[in-house]
Amino acid sequence: MIELSGIIILGILAQWSAWKFKIPAILPLILIGLLVGPVASEWLSSDGTKWIEPVWNGEKGLFPGESLYYFVSLAISLILFEGGLTLKLNEIKNVGPVITKLITIGSAVTFWGAGFAVHFIFDLSWQVSFLFSALIIVTGPTVITPILRNIPLKKDISAVLKWEGILIDPIGALVAVLVFEFINVGTGTTYTKTAFVEFGKIVLFGSTFGFTFAHALGYAIRRKLIPHYLLNVFVLASVLGIFVLSDTFSHESGLLSVVVMGMVLGNSNLPHLNEILDFKESISVLLISILFILLAANVNWSDLMLIYNWKTLAIFLIVVFVIRPLGVFLSSINSTLKFNEKLFISWVGPRGIVAAGIASLFGLKLVKNNVEGAEYITPLVFVIVLGTVLFNATTARLFAKISKVFLQNSNGILIIGASKFSRLIAEYLNENDQQVVLMDSNIANIEKAKKMGLDASLVDIYSDELIDNIELSNIGFLIALTGNAEINKYAIQRFKKQFGENGVFRIRTHDEIIENPRNSNLMYHKNDYVSVMEVANQFPTVQEVPFTTKEEYIGLIRLTEKDADMIPLFVKYPDGHLDIITYVNKTRLENIKPGTSFVYLGKEIENNS
Repeated sequence: MIELSGIIILGILAQWSAWKFKIPAILPLILIGLLVGPVASEWLSSDGTKWIEPVWNGEKGLFPGESLYYFVSLAISLILFEGGLTLKLNEIKNVGPVITKLITIGSAVTFWGAGFAVHFIFDLSWQVSFLFSALIIVTGPTVITPILRNIPLKKDISAVLKWEGILIDPIGALVAVLVFEFINVGTGTTYTKTAFVEFGKIVLFGSTFGFTFAHALGYAIRRKLIPHYLLNVFVLASVLGIFVLSDTFSHESGLLSVVVMGMVLGNSNLPHLNEILDFKESISVLLISILFILLAANVNWSDLMLIYNWKTLAIFLIVVFVIRPLGVFLSSINSTLKFNEKLFISWVGPRGIVAAGIASLFGLKLVKNNVEGAEYITPLVFVIVLGTVLFNATTARLFAKISKVFLQNSNGILIIGASKFSRLIAEYLNENDQQVVLMDSNIANIEKAKKMGLDASLVDIYSDELIDNIELSNIGFLIALTGNAEINKYAIQRFKKQFGENGVFRIRTHDEIIENPRNSNLMYHKNDYVSVMEVANQFPTVQEVPFTTKEEYIGLIRLTEKDADMIPLFVKYPDGHLDIITYVNKTRLENIKPGTSFVYLGKEIENNS
């Protein structure tokens, strides 16, 4: 009981530590597992026993016999199903040719390159070599996001790395599953015609069961045959049921069936899909926390010593400095990415949780089946995962500066609220080559913004998803323009530390118009949300008025003070730089040159002399 509760407590503490210190969760999870496992047995325990022993002497421990294999199988099936839910086919079309090539050409380069390297360096069989290479295809957003979250990058670079991780997760897992199935059916049959038939059965049953039962489950959800309070647990039971059923008809086809099932459901217009995904993410966090402490603890000191040689270092260096750059540069031929940007993307390629989890699962199975060289799978993949995560976590920021992709000045603007007033401002900023991102919890506003071609996301300001979005790493300013004064104030307080005292702004409240406080975070116009929406509806145009002296500028400010139908927004300089006009800086101007403009929303000024 102490061991079981300890695993859960340690796992959640590891997840909390990862969140607190902004590092990939896989690091503390595996390190804790190694500490309570092989490290404890070698150095900390007087009798040489592990503090947590998943399997001991075959029939003892927390998971005696084949229990650990069954638990890992079921846990990985749920994790892969959740990964399949996140894979949207339309995103593959929209994310651009570079990302599409990275998850195809880049994956192929990793698969063949790492397979040949490990075969010749470790003298492993071709089957085991290519299983290893298939497993290290996967990167994953859970390791990319913490590394890049605090590195200001161009949106193109962060988007490439983010979407590569999201899209390649289930794809890499699917490739690894197929290679494993091919090895497994060939064991003892020397890859005869029978072996290929068995492999075909696995693909057929796995894809058929996944596709068929995904549509059946979708039909039941749409017809409301499942009560809402049972929806999440019913889906959970369905995934486990399909995994076991598919595996019964064709041994080892279960993983393939749940990946396909997740992909089909994730790409269907299914009600309550976000609720299902949120629930599955929570389950995945718990399972991953338990899983990796168990798997790392199950590693024996002899397994680690097996790869304690120059060959492991050689494989690591080849994967990081040869295979990854080769895949990136081949995938980005004729793209708009510059050489230094390709170099940075090549540098950042940490392997993820799915790779380590599936490696342990397959390693356990193949060792049990006496496949020669299978004992190398788990420790080798663990080294690549831990090594790449540590390497990228410690060097990514420095290399971003060396390769000159680190943005010294973050000038992008995040607007909280996507009302008509916000959309008009965002449209103007886009037309002036300023990055702007709209975020709102109102789906109607977000859809209207997207129809205008604006970058808009459906996000709750109170959600951690806003902070975790690495595509906002080059955002330097925030403007809160919602109709809820409390949300606007909360946004200022929450992001003041991230964007600085002079990087967060909000609209005034009705009381503040009367009190007229001098606050650098308040936009200058004397309008509350209702008033600005009236102006946006009556005069939906952002105007520019050129000026050349400070006196002309002050005259324009005074004109807007007298007319509520004119809302001052920015000072636009000849180089395109924009300053947000607030009460405090309304009279502070620097370097007025020909071409400087006063930007406002509202009716046209007939005479500004």
